[in-house]
Amino acid sequence: MTVLKTSMRNFFAHKGRMALSAVAVVLSVAFVCGTLVFSDTMNTTFDKLFAATSADVTVTSKSATDPGDRPDSGKPESMPASVVERAKKADGAESAEGAVSSESVTVVNAKKKNVGPTNGGPTIAGNWTRNDLRSMDITSGHAPRGPTDVMVDADTADKHHLRIGDELRTIAVTGDHTAKISGIATFKVTNPGAAIVYFDTPTAQRELLGATGRFTHVNVTADAGVSDTVLKRNVAGAMGADGSAYAVKTQQETSDDNRESVSGFLDVMKYAMLGFAGIAFLVGIFLIINTFSMLVAQRTREIGLMRAIGSSRKQVNRSVLVEALMLGVIGSVLGVGAGVGLAVGLMQLMSGMGMELSTQDLTVKWTTPVVGLVLGIVVTVLAAYLPARRAAKVSPMAALRDAGTPADGKASALRAVIGLVLTGAGAFGLYTASQADKASDGSLMLGGGVVLTLIGFVVIGPVLASGVVRVISAVLLRWFGPVGRMAERNALRNPRRTGATGAALMIGLALVACLSVVGSSMVASATDELDKSVGADFIIQSNNGQAITPKAAKSLEQADNIAHITQYKDIKADLTAPNGKTAKKVGLSAADATYAEDLRSETVAGTLADAYKPDSMSVGEDFAKDHGISVGDKVKLAFDHGRTGELTVRAITSSDAAIDGGAMYVNIKTAAKYLPADRMPPNIIMFAKAAEGQQDAAYKSLKAAMADYPQYKVMDQTDFKQTLKDQVGQMLNMVYGLLGLAIIVAILGVVNTLALSVVERTREIGLMRAIGLSRRQLRRMIRMESVVIALFGALLGLGLGMGWGATAQKLLALEGLKVLEIPWPTIITVFIGSAFVGLFAALVPAFRAGRMNVLNAIATE
Repeated sequence: MTVLKTSMRNFFAHKGRMALSAVAVVLSVAFVCGTLVFSDTMNTTFDKLFAATSADVTVTSKSATDPGDRPDSGKPESMPASVVERAKKADGAESAEGAVSSESVTVVNAKKKNVGPTNGGPTIAGNWTRNDLRSMDITSGHAPRGPTDVMVDADTADKHHLRIGDELRTIAVTGDHTAKISGIATFKVTNPGAAIVYFDTPTAQRELLGATGRFTHVNVTADAGVSDTVLKRNVAGAMGADGSAYAVKTQQETSDDNRESVSGFLDVMKYAMLGFAGIAFLVGIFLIINTFSMLVAQRTREIGLMRAIGSSRKQVNRSVLVEALMLGVIGSVLGVGAGVGLAVGLMQLMSGMGMELSTQDLTVKWTTPVVGLVLGIVVTVLAAYLPARRAAKVSPMAALRDAGTPADGKASALRAVIGLVLTGAGAFGLYTASQADKASDGSLMLGGGVVLTLIGFVVIGPVLASGVVRVISAVLLRWFGPVGRMAERNALRNPRRTGATGAALMIGLALVACLSVVGSSMVASATDELDKSVGADFIIQSNNGQAITPKAAKSLEQADNIAHITQYKDIKADLTAPNGKTAKKVGLSAADATYAEDLRSETVAGTLADAYKPDSMSVGEDFAKDHGISVGDKVKLAFDHGRTGELTVRAITSSDAAIDGGAMYVNIKTAAKYLPADRMPPNIIMFAKAAEGQQDAAYKSLKAAMADYPQYKVMDQTDFKQTLKDQVGQMLNMVYGLLGLAIIVAILGVVNTLALSVVERTREIGLMRAIGLSRRQLRRMIRMESVVIALFGALLGLGLGMGWGATAQKLLALEGLKVLEIPWPTIITVFIGSAFVGLFAALVPAFRAGRMNVLNAIATE
């Protein structure tokens, strides 16, 4: 009870100092809990959607992975209408209806603007069925009754200001179809961001499948009292002799399959955010250690007196840990509440980006607050363990000494040795990774090197502080005369404290520097590869990976001032090598012969132009080695949904390329010989070469040809490079935003260190003021000290991060990204920005120091 009272008295006596550490705990716990609530809410949203849209039993073609799947042909896999009649006859089936669904569509309004989502969500077109009434209500107009009618979901109508009577054009591989909005349907559950249009059944079949009398799936409704499992068994039996060609699934199985299709995206978001939360926790640990270390140092005399009057080491140790426990409990409880608020904020942010999430689906599982509380409390107590042990070692004689003397902060020789060993081991790991022959082999060494060098720099930080701070001070602080020299000595007074404070900032900036180097190198490598390899003047592709429809491709081919247009398709086939080995579902790049001019692919044997001869092809270097293939060998290709043919290998392409590395090329005409016309896939990308001296005119002509197809983008090489840069930049900006949390915690660490340092030096500050130091000079001294600490952390972090990034680029070079580029403008901006971070962190401590009463400060014990 005495220990508890003492701990509570000390905790509330230093509540201002504890508040900053509590903020670190709050932020870290909030990010973890917010991530869990956000991901659970997304799961709930999708689970409700899939449960509402799935029939009791669904029948699909086994060649389709799910309803609306996009195969090579660009059209969904379908099955004959006779399947519907068979399903109706199954015992326990109340009804069965055929449905059509396709995601291989683009919907544009009368102004030729894409009304589909731009955040990666699907645009789905299909026929209106009774099953859709499970998830939607027609809230305006009526369902489509003929080829001139189309119904749209309310969310899409609201976003794009669509009304009854407005015209929509649906673009699919089978052609374009224009209709007027006859109705608007509203979701009964949350729509995460899909755009949905409905046609009547004959129109959907004709415009989406290219044939009437076919469906992508069949929805079967169970009679009252019949379970989905029983109905599934009966429907499967009713399929007859060719039943093996169909997949029959219950509502739960269909929902699970749909859930699996989005789980990858959801898991990536969840674990990425938890990773950044872990970084924030790591930075928060330094703040907590620093806080309790300084509190213990300042209470040395008090602890010595406690020991002198009979307190045991265990009681002192326990007293500090109880304070940490209280800090952890309060910070974690607040963090859990803040986490729910953060999740709501993330939902609003995602809604602004096009992914709709409703607070009605807000999901807070009982495990979320438990995880937050346990994590926050355990981390806080563990972080305070070392300062608690140090407090327990204070002897009763310490009551006779001043608290917080400079000797308390000396970095030991043992620390230096351990730090050097860890850093050396990490550096060796990074070097080994940079010398790896395969990226997969070097990635493990890279991870180990990153962890060891980070720990090594943290351990050796106090040792480095003495030298690095002197260098920074010589460059920066000597211009400020005696005030600058005092700021330097204050930063050097306790290297352990300076090292720990700088380390908190170092972690976040190291990751920023590493990712900046990797991102810049990726862009520079891709740009260099484009300059060397791409001979085409223009590249045409969709914004979301959608195939180029035949009608759009024909429009391109009619553009003026063009020397040639190259088609490029992806085809799959089973390849049997001369040694008898068969590789399943091998990807072939079917292109026109002019592709050899548009992309200058390097060959290690043979001539690429020969690969476009009749019944000829090329294979990749690695594939050729693995399957014992040489130029002149004949291989058998069983084309997916087509015939089997024998092709001659005319070239072997280098696998060491960033663009189409190790690709297998075949002429489109050769592929057409073995594939039925309705199975020939659309182009996934097209290339164009301008007529001599007509680049500008050709560019305008291609743009005009694509004016009716907003989903496709015509890019010259400059545009394409900028697109790559923008994509990498968006990814990095998102990562920097998440790392900002760790940097905020690090800033709090600097604030906390300075605030406690000012309290520790109260008497000293009073004496300096008494002998003539002005308030302005005092505030400047504290600000300069803060700047030096921030720049120390930035220098270590940026140097370490650039080393990590350079090593990562060596591994990426094995995948074709060979250019190392250090983004010096970013690095310099971050370094200078760190100085402003130091100034900002010192504002409150410097202000409080300047307001001290001189006589009271001198009288402080």
